[in-house]
Parts: sequence; C-alpha cells; structure tokens
Amino acid sequence: MSRLLGTTPVRTVVSVWAWITLGVLVLLALPIVAVVRLVTSPFDRGAYLAGYCFRRIAWAHQVINPLWTFRVEGDTPADPRHPYVVVANHESFVDMLAISQLPIEMKWVAKSEFFKIPILGWLMRLARDIKLVRGESGSGAHVYEQAAERLSTRVSVMLFPEGTRSTSGDLGEFKDGAFKMAISNQVPVLPLAVHGTRAALVKHDWRFGLCDATVRVLDPIPTDGMTVDDVGQLRDLVRERIADARAELAARA
Repeated sequence: MSRLLGTTPVRTVVSVWAWITLGVLVLLALPIVAVVRLVTSPFDRGAYLAGYCFRRIAWAHQVINPLWTFRVEGDTPADPRHPYVVVANHESFVDMLAISQLPIEMKWVAKSEFFKIPILGWLMRLARDIKLVRGESGSGAHVYEQAAERLSTRVSVMLFPEGTRSTSGDLGEFKDGAFKMAISNQVPVLPLAVHGTRAALVKHDWRFGLCDATVRVLDPIPTDGMTVDDVGQLRDLVRERIADARAELAARA
C-alpha cells in the first residue's frame, strides 16, 4: 500500500483530497470553537475546552489522510489540567499536527504570521494561543506575561526551544526562554521527542509526502526550588533527553 501511495499520480490525487478536507475541517471548526468559547468562558478562563476542540482538527485530518500516520508513545499526564511547559524538537510544520494528537490541551506560542491567516488565526485567538512578534520590542516580555496567565488557569503552554525548524534534520541548540518560563512559574517541563515529520511536507512541492511519525512523551522534569541560575542546567538536561529519545526512534525506523 505504501508503494502505491508513494507514486506521483496517487500522491497528487491524495494530496488534493487532503488539502480540501483540511480546509473543510478548519471551516467547520470555526463556528464550533466559537460557540464552545462563548458558552464556557464564564467558568473556563483558560479556554481549555475551546482549544481542545480546535486541536481535534489535527486528529480528524490524520484519520482521513492516508499519507500520514501519527502515533503517540509514553505516558501522557494523568491530570490534563496540571500545567506544564511543554517543549519539543522542531522538524517540520507538521510537528504541530503530530503533537496535537496528544489528548491534552496546551496553548501554543506561535509566530504572529500564523495569527494573520484567515480563519486559522481566528481559531488560534479563540483558543487563546500566544502570539510571538519576532523583532518587536517588548514581545518577549508579552509572551512571558501571557504564558504565566495561561499556566495560572491550569493550562499547559507549548514551545519549540530551537526557535525554528531544523533545515538539516539535526537537533539545534535550545534557547533559554521555555526554561526560564518553567522556573519562574514553578511548573514542570514536559519534553516531547518528535521523529518522522520531515517527510510529510516535501520541500518546494505542494503535495504531501508519506509520513510515519512518532511523538514520544518523556518523563516530566520538576522545577520546584529552581532559580534563574538553574536555567542552563535544565535546558541542557531537557535537550539531552530529547536527543537520546530521537536517536532511539531513528534507530527503530
């Protein structure tokens, strides 16, 4: 079956189907997420349910897109309302769809360009995702402030500590921001290792590629009692654990 899906004519037809269904799912999600946000806003300040409904787009699209297979390994948090700073390596735009298969809601720190996309940006605002305006004075402080507010409502926050997608496939250096955020709010870091999403979007090709990707949930790392002096140590520990998990997943593929 995979050989057939990998042929150019079949991949072209399936990609057309997958793009159309993704657009339909986004359109259908908008009124649903808007109603959920309106109804639940008096008692769900963190927009947990609205965001959870929004993230189900990724789950539904993976089910109807035969080119992509996403799986989740490891123990997801038993209490979905226990707040974490969630971090993952960044292979592809499709990482966001793969990570959204997890059965917990988290608020994504995303570039401002995503919020400008019609419908998708509206959904992100309804879900209370966090806008990062790169190069703008005060944007970093705004992200920290918004993230602290989301964490206070018992909702996790998700970041890619590499800052951008890896062009080589190698794990890049991690920036300090996510780990400062976790320590300053005294919440655990939940590391995720992502492998296999690079093949999902072929460079300079609108068609999707065959993708068999895994998101491995690693053990949370507590930050109780840590201070800003521990940021570097925490950052390096998380990067090491993600690197080891990625190597295991790559060896198994």
